[in-house]
Amino acid sequence: MVIADQTAIRRALSRNLRAGDYDVRAIPDGIQALDQAADWQPNLVIVDLDLRDRDEVEVIKKLRSTTPASIIVLSERSESQDKVTALDAGADDYLSKPFSISELFARIRAVTRRGPVSDPTAVVAVGEYRVDLVNKTVNRADHSCVHLTPTEWGILEPLLRNPHKLIDRRQLLTDVWGPGTTNTNYLRIYLASLRRKLESDPSQPRHLLTEQGMGYRFEP
Repeated sequence: MVIADQTAIRRALSRNLRAGDYDVRAIPDGIQALDQAADWQPNLVIVDLDLRDRDEVEVIKKLRSTTPASIIVLSERSESQDKVTALDAGADDYLSKPFSISELFARIRAVTRRGPVSDPTAVVAVGEYRVDLVNKTVNRADHSCVHLTPTEWGILEPLLRNPHKLIDRRQLLTDVWGPGTTNTNYLRIYLASLRRKLESDPSQPRHLLTEQGMGYRFEP
């Protein structure tokens, strides 16, 4: 699904995506998009942030609450805070204009690789917690829920999908906060938050491990 209020952008994106064998619906505004996304359940949503009919951040939040689709934001805004705001609202990636179609396709391949897994029953155990990678839920053994922010999900999912594998911290920074992000404090802050929520002893984590100077690893 492509959401863009400018006709030229909708047409250009639709044409290139169809040429890449994607089934495309192009929507001119956020309200229509929210209605159609609930019925159509797209695998990928591309949102142009120059939406006039509704606050763009709210559109992203609503999409994230109604569909597990990967979300890529397009915008002329290149400030770091705009990227953080969009990503925290639920976007998976943020692409600043102007951009090349080849870069867009590369971003699509990246976010869909870490999008919803093919097994709709896939649940990963993290100690006493059960993490549903499709429905984006975390439950304790007593069935009570644990809330994770979109940024926490962005960090946690690649770790859980690659047990025992070292995930490079630079790659995580790029995946979650976008290209050019080098501040590893972001990762330390969010990993500490995830450990407080998912580890029985956050000061001595057993599952979400740090490999100093390299990255992070999930041990079941």
